[in-house]
Amino acid sequence: MSRTVHPIEAESYRILRGRVDLSHLPPLTRAVTERVVHASADLDYVADLVCDEAALAGGLTALRAGAPIVTDVWMVAAGITRAGREIVCPVTEPAAADLGRAAGITRSAAAVRIAADRVGPGAVWVVGCAPTALVELIALDAAPALVVGLPVGFVGAAESKAALRASGLPAVSNVGEKGGSAVAAAALNALLYLEDM
Repeated sequence: MSRTVHPIEAESYRILRGRVDLSHLPPLTRAVTERVVHASADLDYVADLVCDEAALAGGLTALRAGAPIVTDVWMVAAGITRAGREIVCPVTEPAAADLGRAAGITRSAAAVRIAADRVGPGAVWVVGCAPTALVELIALDAAPALVVGLPVGFVGAAESKAALRASGLPAVSNVGEKGGSAVAAAALNALLYLEDM
């Protein structure tokens, strides 16, 4: 995807690179880390983000091949540079509420079940809000190409990300409670911006 970098973004990256040197990081890890720090203005992500270069490369390959993108909430979807892609996010559909009530799970977890049935294996999943969505994804046999697991919160966020790292799924996460929609979208956008390179 060809995109024009706005002068404010260029200046933000200049400031970021003046404050921390990430040149030692592998290229995809560096791109994701810089994009997350740029989006959050939080240098703690430099030490807090957990990236796996091979997982990122697999995610980039999947995106280049047109893999579907699934998000836990529309707030994450809104932050993703779509490049003509449809984003799957059934959380607001009545079926997610109905399944959640019937199964005794959150609406976000129910939406993950619905999305997994729709997209099948090889999708790129982006979770930035609901720890229960990440836990549900880990429990399913969804075979994702990549999971961006950066939910935020005091209840279950850190634990769900630890479970993601322990699961062996190809993933990006962070240690701790912080994260969120903007951060998750930024991590994926870093790969989307590299898609045509």
